[in-house]
Amino acid sequence: MRYAYAITSALLLGGATATLALQPSNAQQAQNEPGAIQAAVPRGGAPMSFADMVAKLQPAVVNISTKQTIVQRQAANPFSGTPFGELFGGMGGQGGAPVKREGASLGSGFLISPDGYVVTNNHVIAPGAEGATVNSITVTLSNNREYTARVIGKDQDSDLALLKIDAAGLPFVKWGDSSKSRVGDWVLAIGEPFGLGGTVTAGIISAINRVTGQGGAYDRFIQTDASINQGNSGGPMFDLNGNVIGVNSQIFSQSGGNIGIGFAIPAATAKPIIETFMNGGKISRGYIGVSIGGPVDDDAAAALGIPKNAGELIARVEPAGPAARGGLRVGDVVTKINGQPVTKEQSLTYLVSNLKPGTTARFDVLRGGQPVSVGIAVATRPSNDQLQKAIQGEDDSGGFGANPGAGSGDDGDDDTSSVPASSTAPLGLTVQPLTPGISRAIGVDSSVQGVVIATVDASSDAAGKLKRADVITAVNGVPVRTAVDYARVVAQAKAAGRPQVLLLVQRGRGNPAFVPVKIK
Repeated sequence: MRYAYAITSALLLGGATATLALQPSNAQQAQNEPGAIQAAVPRGGAPMSFADMVAKLQPAVVNISTKQTIVQRQAANPFSGTPFGELFGGMGGQGGAPVKREGASLGSGFLISPDGYVVTNNHVIAPGAEGATVNSITVTLSNNREYTARVIGKDQDSDLALLKIDAAGLPFVKWGDSSKSRVGDWVLAIGEPFGLGGTVTAGIISAINRVTGQGGAYDRFIQTDASINQGNSGGPMFDLNGNVIGVNSQIFSQSGGNIGIGFAIPAATAKPIIETFMNGGKISRGYIGVSIGGPVDDDAAAALGIPKNAGELIARVEPAGPAARGGLRVGDVVTKINGQPVTKEQSLTYLVSNLKPGTTARFDVLRGGQPVSVGIAVATRPSNDQLQKAIQGEDDSGGFGANPGAGSGDDGDDDTSSVPASSTAPLGLTVQPLTPGISRAIGVDSSVQGVVIATVDASSDAAGKLKRADVITAVNGVPVRTAVDYARVVAQAKAAGRPQVLLLVQRGRGNPAFVPVKIK
């Protein structure tokens, strides 16, 4: 997914006209006040035109630009300490002294009040690189008047921000009801792509409540085929009555260019957040302190003996966190939260994020194939910066990444991680208890409990997935602490006719991962 500085709009191929009905009034009205814009209704044989609608709405759409300072550390001078060191001294010394350079960003936004409240995307006004600082934000109206803006509120999770400029009598638009939008509806958008000035594009709604897989409380978008390009982020998406039904945010593209798949934050999502900012409030989301091991796919379902897509696996429970206090365990499969099914379209992360902090939520789980219910007191989710620091503090070595067989917390000697075929080692793995000394040697946190892999049968399914020094903490959701524990659970799975087991594996200080391994 790529953030886009883009706009979205609709080009009607059939015949129709859009007319503008202006109603005189002494009080200032929104540009899209009911009656100010007549719905675009096709007339037989007449070509469609959005000209009157655009002329009325465009003054409320603005350009947003930032000036930034980026501090970067220079690469060390490779000639330092040699006769050429002084000649190439400008490349940086031994320490790679930091240097400053100027940066900028460009996007779109729209006015929602005559006194200068502006809606845009958070990423439009956020630092554009590591080490960057935003020095100023400038809002430019369609008449080229410029104003310095201040940030009233911003939220990285929803990718929304509210700015304020000091002005009065400004053109503005109002929110519409995105919940009434349907697939196939025409949409119109106006924005500032590539800094070209006001630009209009057109398209239809391709999907509503589209899940992009990013997770979180706001992974629900209006998808459109309208052209969205860099520079249009934060611009409004209008229906044919001139109502703002979305805030253009992202594109799906492998090249960075528009391929007809763009996404807008629905007005039903954006409006309450923006109103919270305007009222001086803060956005809070639910948090229970777990790491998700993924959905119950074919491998997990076969190993656990439960239906496919029956929920999501818990890979880690934060010690003394809300989930731990409520009784949720590693290896549990969460199937429902407060009666709402956990599905691909309604993920565990999405449901938890939308829980109200301070309430108690009921979690229906499968534990060892048996249904269990636990009550968890929902906490307030820490900021992204706090969570990122916690992740960086834990994930400083090892980790599975995309390939469970790649990377290692051991000494990297792969020749000693596999052995000739053995008929006695369950799954082709020999294991031993994880002692404090072994934990220190392989770089595993002292809180981790389980069995450490000593050898891997080269002919087993585990070869290429696991290696020496990986730690198995659970088998099919059952914690294992000794080789006897490990062998017993594998034997039980085999006796039950399971074709494979699901191992929860810790590698170094990376995040734990579920690894399916076929039973020999």
